[in-house]
Amino acid sequence: MSGHSKWSTIKRKKGATDAKRGKIFSKLIKEITVAARMGGADPDANPRLRTAIATAKTENMPKDNIERAIKKGTGALEGVVYEEICYEGYGPGGAAVYVESLTDNKKRTVADIRYLFSKSGGNLGEAGCVAWMFEKKGLFVFEKGDTDEETVMEAVLDSGGEDIRDEESTLEVITAPEDFEAVRKALDDSNVHYLLAELTLVPKSTVKLEDKEAEQMLRLMDGLEDSDDVQKVYSNFDIADKTLEQIGRE
Repeated sequence: MSGHSKWSTIKRKKGATDAKRGKIFSKLIKEITVAARMGGADPDANPRLRTAIATAKTENMPKDNIERAIKKGTGALEGVVYEEICYEGYGPGGAAVYVESLTDNKKRTVADIRYLFSKSGGNLGEAGCVAWMFEKKGLFVFEKGDTDEETVMEAVLDSGGEDIRDEESTLEVITAPEDFEAVRKALDDSNVHYLLAELTLVPKSTVKLEDKEAEQMLRLMDGLEDSDDVQKVYSNFDIADKTLEQIGRE
């Protein structure tokens, strides 16, 4: 697994500030709105909306916020119309970066993203330049010391998990996208706590980064994730846990 999932896990464990939580809510509201607009208001018939609602509940988003976002998506309430646009490029050391955005102003968004790439030693590329390096998968991340690994393995194998990966300090479960909800339910029914659960893009190969390139890469990731127009960022960089934790404390 690439280092960017490790970085997300470390940041999650550190806890979000109120400002960060507000930004997370804003991004989730956008996702729920667009999911409802594209697939309807019924989560049972709309997998994207179902996943977005589950993520919002994990972040403790109030039920009223979720319901308003759905109504804006279906047109029951007036709201901004967002356009989905993906951007691709390269970060420090040649690491691939794939950015998913929801925006109401394409010119503003591309200018902001190009600037973030440039100031961190990367460059924005053409459509398709890195997308082929990733595969759509379901991902669950567990902290080893707080997890009964045998229970995880039983739940995952019985519900259609694809792969279990032993990382330095975490256990990662990979699923096919269509099996994600079944595996989540099996884990929840087994009362297993996971640090991260999401449909994501998993890199086919990774690029190891150290020292200055590692710092620049994480600065780029932070900048992109902090952008109001960016929903998700994926990369194939690999940075050692020790280095990630050291930079995370700075």
